[in-house]
Amino acid sequence: MEVKVLDINGKDTGRKVQLSDDVFAIEPNKHAVYLDVKQYLANQRQGTHKAKERAEVTGSTRKIKKQKGTGTARAGSVKNPLFKGGGTVFGPRPRSYSFKLNKTLKRLARKSVFSQKVNESDLIVLEDFNFETPSTKKFITLLNALGLENKKSLFVLGDSNKNVYLSSRNLKASNVVTNSELSTYAILNANKVVLLESSLEGIEQNVSK
Repeated sequence: MEVKVLDINGKDTGRKVQLSDDVFAIEPNKHAVYLDVKQYLANQRQGTHKAKERAEVTGSTRKIKKQKGTGTARAGSVKNPLFKGGGTVFGPRPRSYSFKLNKTLKRLARKSVFSQKVNESDLIVLEDFNFETPSTKKFITLLNALGLENKKSLFVLGDSNKNVYLSSRNLKASNVVTNSELSTYAILNANKVVLLESSLEGIEQNVSK
């Protein structure tokens, strides 16, 4: 599959790059994508929720009233879950929400979302660029040139580039990552995926292992 290469002004450079059909032109597997996104979101959960149960609530263990003759239900402790200030029944405890997925499925999920972006014409290949100094203004100019000013965008770099990353950091709708940091969720969450030429080889290697 051939895709045209754009410059930072959004113009066609006249060059084309060959994208691997094994990565960018497969039949998307929706269930693999679902599982990978579910795992990503589960891993974001801290799992630090906690509620005190009956044994953990501060309070006296003195029997608060006699067993019989009161006309009401028997009660043996102020920490009873039925009373205000008592413990919680089966309350949340700290836990990990993460679960395991095999690497083959995760690679299939990334191939699926890449292929989906290509099918929907939401994937752009951009020639490599750099900023001499961090400049949010220059990055906004780049977004405008590519028609991404009002869209969520994901820029994928071949190698870490501090100036480009810092230029985009203040923009909520733009995300800059390297090819080794890609996730299925990040690709799927972006309206447009912008791949720099230098990132293509690394992407194809990472998802074809």
